[in-house]
Amino acid sequence: MHEFAAQDREALASVAQWIAERLTSPPEAPSPGHVHGDTVLPDLTREGVGPQAAWASLRDTVLPTSFPSDHARYLAFVGGAPTPAAVLTDAALSAASVYGGSELEAGAVVAVERAAIAWLCTLLGYPEEAHGTFVSGGSMANLSALVAARHGRSSTSGGPPSIIVMGASAHSSVRAAATIMGCSVVVAGAGHDVLRAEHLEPVLAALDPTDVVAVVASAGATNTGAIDALAEVAECCASRGTWLHVDAAYGGAAMLAPAYRDLFAGIERADSITIDPHKWLFTPFDCAAVIYRDPALARAAHRQHAHYLDAVNDDDADNPADYAVHLTRRARGVPLWASILAYGTDAYVDAVERCLATAAYAAKRIEADPMLDLVLDRQLSVVLFRRVGWRAGDYDRWSYRTRVRGLGLVTPSMYAGEPVLRLCFVNPRTTHADVDVLLESLADAGSEP
Repeated sequence: MHEFAAQDREALASVAQWIAERLTSPPEAPSPGHVHGDTVLPDLTREGVGPQAAWASLRDTVLPTSFPSDHARYLAFVGGAPTPAAVLTDAALSAASVYGGSELEAGAVVAVERAAIAWLCTLLGYPEEAHGTFVSGGSMANLSALVAARHGRSSTSGGPPSIIVMGASAHSSVRAAATIMGCSVVVAGAGHDVLRAEHLEPVLAALDPTDVVAVVASAGATNTGAIDALAEVAECCASRGTWLHVDAAYGGAAMLAPAYRDLFAGIERADSITIDPHKWLFTPFDCAAVIYRDPALARAAHRQHAHYLDAVNDDDADNPADYAVHLTRRARGVPLWASILAYGTDAYVDAVERCLATAAYAAKRIEADPMLDLVLDRQLSVVLFRRVGWRAGDYDRWSYRTRVRGLGLVTPSMYAGEPVLRLCFVNPRTTHADVDVLLESLADAGSEP
């Protein structure tokens, strides 16, 4: 089965044609007949069915049940709309069978990832010596940063630091990381408050500074798009020698838009930053980055040692595996590099600004509709709103029917204890007409969708 036979070539031709058509035409939503729970998969047998039949099952039975994240009306969670160059590069990486953990094996692929990290560092305002690596997602990036923050430190009690302080809008992965690390979480601020020094100061003053692993701030909260007062938070942390980690997984890309850069003032003072190219920098899943102001600290925390690793662990080695909680890794940064190389940075600025403009249109459209209620001022490309008179079950039913009908993917959320709908714009192909279609469907639904 490891020989590339005639039947494999036939399957490749079919796959290549499908990819070309998929990248040429706007992605389609699942048809009403393709509901995930109703899919009947072929049996796995001793003999196998052959590459062509296996591909046909994937193409015709499995993939049509998914709602593609690059669909123009995929506005749930934080989607992704990869460029053709990024998709093709990602496919080539699989065929090239590159292990992305060390330069010994990956060669110039590692240099390419370094170049992509350097571009992100420049975007975030980090110094030239800053560095990091690409990981699977924001959860792994946040965990890796917090592990680095704790490495080599002891609290007054003699054990490692055990408290992570975070803003009220921090991502759920921060709590998950604390659980993995055996740490507790202290929240500064309440509800969906933007984290400010006035919230953080009394919390840190009440804690033993040696027992604080880090403060985690958000630069684009997932639920609201809000940005914490990063300059204030950075000053507060610096005065105590406390590690500051900024989660910019979603929002960091907005720094490409000149009109929005000032909102992120202070992010350059963070000790570590998370940013996810697979969200708003148009790279396929999965691709996130964790970047450190002082990469030597992260390298000391994460580099693994064993006799079988001696060949890659010489003093001059700068291996991507050494900067996060991983060893085996895909060279996830290459599609980002290839896409920037192909289209140029100006195209990225334009794409991000289109998303922001569409979000602004949606907010104005909601404000003008008497049946809709804009919950708070638009934050980056996230818009939260209510349908007047609806309860939680109404939102759930509308969301389900919208998904099943292939109209779009919009999921309910909560804000200030009340159910809301949330639109997140990270696809430059989403148009004003797409916004109108979804909002008009809310009006047509009546009070009982």
